[in-house]
Formats: sequence, structure tokens, C-alpha cells
Amino acid sequence: MLDSDFVRQQFPALAGDWVFFDNAGGSQTLQAVVDRLSDYLLTSNVQLGASYEVSQKSGERVAEAAQAIATLVNAADPSEVVMGSSTSLLFRILALCLGQTFEPGDEVIVTNCDHEANIGCWVDLKDQGITVKFWSINPETLELDLADLEPLMTPRTRLVAVTHTSNILGTINPIRAIADFVHERGALICVDGVAYAPHRLVDVQALDVDFYAFSFYKVYGPHYAVLYGKRDWLVRLPRFNHFFIDGEQTPYKFQPGNVNFELSYSMLGLCDYLSAFARTHEGESVAPNLRGQMEQAFERISQYEEALSDRLLRYLTQKPNVRLLGNPTSDRTQRVPTISFVIDGVDSATIPIKVDAHKIGIRYGDFYARRLIDDLGLSAKNGVVRASMVHYNTLAEVDRLIQAFETLF
Repeated sequence: MLDSDFVRQQFPALAGDWVFFDNAGGSQTLQAVVDRLSDYLLTSNVQLGASYEVSQKSGERVAEAAQAIATLVNAADPSEVVMGSSTSLLFRILALCLGQTFEPGDEVIVTNCDHEANIGCWVDLKDQGITVKFWSINPETLELDLADLEPLMTPRTRLVAVTHTSNILGTINPIRAIADFVHERGALICVDGVAYAPHRLVDVQALDVDFYAFSFYKVYGPHYAVLYGKRDWLVRLPRFNHFFIDGEQTPYKFQPGNVNFELSYSMLGLCDYLSAFARTHEGESVAPNLRGQMEQAFERISQYEEALSDRLLRYLTQKPNVRLLGNPTSDRTQRVPTISFVIDGVDSATIPIKVDAHKIGIRYGDFYARRLIDDLGLSAKNGVVRASMVHYNTLAEVDRLIQAFETLF
């Protein structure tokens, strides 16, 4: 299904002794990304907008990057793509701007299973008289149920904020169905795609979301992020930039100090990789355009990652003292290979440090989904143990992790 030799050669860090299973916290970086970043800094590192040739080249490169990221998420236009240092910051900017269009008594709904990035910025709107409600996961299935959302929504509901994939549970939420439900009731939807984007190709138009964000440092790039917003909304929102930046100047109106030029340009390296991946795996059947190649790449990636999930899930579910959180099946339509668990009578903090000795990187904690961990009663255990895989991992590495676990529980 996947040429692991080709894939792993694109990630220099994988040449070492360590196995990286902390990818939901941050993936390894593509050589192609580093090459693009280096080339920008060494050949076109000047301010945009001047008449001289190098400045013109720099501007063209940053514009090319915006178009590439628009293609990556299937935005209708690059003006719908806002880039910044992190998903947390971009959501905070969005909440500050969108919140100015709300009136006291308006309502926002958040979940208890999101990363705090897509909760706290909305909860803080309480200070201006906004009512914040929580849509909680079903305690039995650990899934979000639209039947539980319906009674929360009223004519005053302005926004529903939800995660595409929980960074604890690994569960893929049915975003299009949620978006349709929310839109039918006159509200907007804001989606955190951080835990989804490394594993599946994002399509904001197919999802019909109003806002969607994720971080590139979890999608094989640098510490950088993107926020998609429907252009009609971005134009309508108050600016975050200087007073003389016109409201039509999106995304610049949300990017004080402008984007980071070199990090923006470096993300063309991700597009280079996905294109090369498709050509390598599809041969003469490769799609004729970049978006099609991205689709082919992620289709094969998701199939391969399902096999990785299956190997580890089969092991964990047979252990009577292990409680798996999230869908126990490896079905790629239901989950990504981010797998969390707790062990009966064992503090989660004690496990990763023992796995360290095997040169395998995993992690424990709440992963900034503190409200979910609290609601599940797992704070006293120091949260969960999490092994998060991506397509550059191998079945042999999963077996190596299983062997390490065998010495512990």
C-alpha cells in the first residue's frame, strides 16, 4: 500500500535510532520544507512590495505559498487563508474579531472534548455578556451526539465550535453533518482540524465550514498555522491589523506584522512532497493537477495508517487491565491513529519514562484537552498515555512499541 522507504527518506530525523510516536504533539519535518525555507532566506529574504527585482520575487513566492495552502484545504480563493504562528493564536484573533459582532445575550456553544484552543477563546466572551454552553460527549460512547446539541441551540446561538478529531480519542467527528445541522439553525461553525489534518486531506468546501484551522508543525512542517474563513465573513469582520488596513484586505487585516514570509514559502515543500508521493505510488495513473495528487496521496496514507492503528489496537484491546479511550476499531472512516489509554491502578506518568529506555517517544498527560480529562475523571491518574502515529511510522516500529509495553503491563 505504501513505499515506506520512499516516505522515510523524505524525513531526515527518521535516520536516527529513535521511534517517534508523539506525532500528535508535533511531527517530524520534511526535507522539502527545509529546502524551501532555506532557499527563501538565502535568495529572497527582503520586504515585500518594493519595485526592485528581489522584492518582486519575494512577493511572488509568498503569493504562491498562499495559493498552495488554499489548494491544500480546497479554499475557493487564497484570500480565505489566514496564516499565523499557531492555531491557538489564530482562534484567539478570530474570537476577538468575531466577538465584536455579537450582542449581550448571544450564545456560543463549545464542546468538552476540544483542545483548549477552540474552547478558551470563546469562553472568554462571557466577559462581554455572551452565554457559553457546553456540548458534552456521550459518557458511554465518548462521541458527540447531535441529539445532545439540539436542545442547546436557540435563536440566539451564533456559533458552534467543535473539533474535527479529538487529540485524545482519535475519533473523527461528522463535521459536514454538524455543519448542516448548525447552519439550518442560523449559526456558524468553527472547526479545529489540528488532529485531523496530518491524516486526511481537508476540504473546507465539502465540509461547508465557516472557519477551520490547523497547525503545520503537526503536518510535517514548521511551527506555523493556517485559519480558513469564508471570504464573506472575513470581509465583514472587524480588522485585527492597523486602522488604515482596509476591511477588504483579507487575510492581511488579520495578520499584524504580515505573515512570516519564509515559513509561508516553506509550506510549498509539503505540496512538493504530496505531489512526489502521488507520482511515486500512482505511476501513470497520477492525477494531472496538484489537488488531485493530494487526494491520491492522502487516500493511500489513510489506508496505510489504518493498518498501523489495527496492529496497536488489537494488542491493547486484549489487555484486561487497559482501558482504551475512543473507538476500539481501526476503521479509517471513524478514527485516526492517535491512540490513548489508561492502565488500571497505574499512574499514566510512569509509563512513558520507562518506554524512553527503548528509544521510543510517547507521552502522557491531558494534551491541552484538560476539560475532557477532568470530565472523564482521569486527572488523578495524570491523564492518559498516548501513542500517536503517522504514515512515516512502520508496522515494525509498532511491534517494537508493543514489545516495550509487554515489559510493563
